[in-house]
Amino acid sequence: MFPLKNILHYLCRVNTSSLLWYNSDADFDKLYPERIQRLSDRHWTPIDVARKAAAFLANAPGKRVLDIGSGVGKFCLIGAHFFPLVSFYGIEQREELYRHAVDAQVATHIKNAMFLHGNLTQTDLSSYDNFYFYNSFFENLDERDPIDNQFDYSISRYLYYSRYLFNALERRPAGTRLVFYHSLGDEVPSAYQLVDASDDMLLRMYIKR
Repeated sequence: MFPLKNILHYLCRVNTSSLLWYNSDADFDKLYPERIQRLSDRHWTPIDVARKAAAFLANAPGKRVLDIGSGVGKFCLIGAHFFPLVSFYGIEQREELYRHAVDAQVATHIKNAMFLHGNLTQTDLSSYDNFYFYNSFFENLDERDPIDNQFDYSISRYLYYSRYLFNALERRPAGTRLVFYHSLGDEVPSAYQLVDASDDMLLRMYIKR
């Protein structure tokens, strides 16, 4: 449980105008340029999904949550806003998206979200407690409406990253929490037990036993 006095202190120091960003996806997406807004429906986490996922991952004060393939930072910023005693981190390999995430962080005055520019394979997952994954590898299987054309998409690239994440998650300790959104599940080791899911199974929540 989060101490009530800490939450009240946070709410008192928030600029109320910044709360308008969280009214709807359309409002939040106004933080970004029009080209980025047009990608939102397909590539960025919806607010209601982000809140549900963050509530599961922010299971105690001081937890460190990593968004794998964080794009323009939407999940991290929403999670950080609603759970101020938890730190949200995003790793993103596209420099343009990383910079949009940092700009949005400045605009929203969020202090407990941090963004890293880099590749998953150079990221030490042992530095984090829980993980969010909106299938950033799937662009290798479905090239419709791509974010850009920076990479040579392929099935082999999908399999490489999926296997890397599978192995990294397998090494995490019992109690690790994991949320997958729009994932085929190829990256989930068998030790992770499904504990909750949306009716359509697009949002799935796991705990490692």
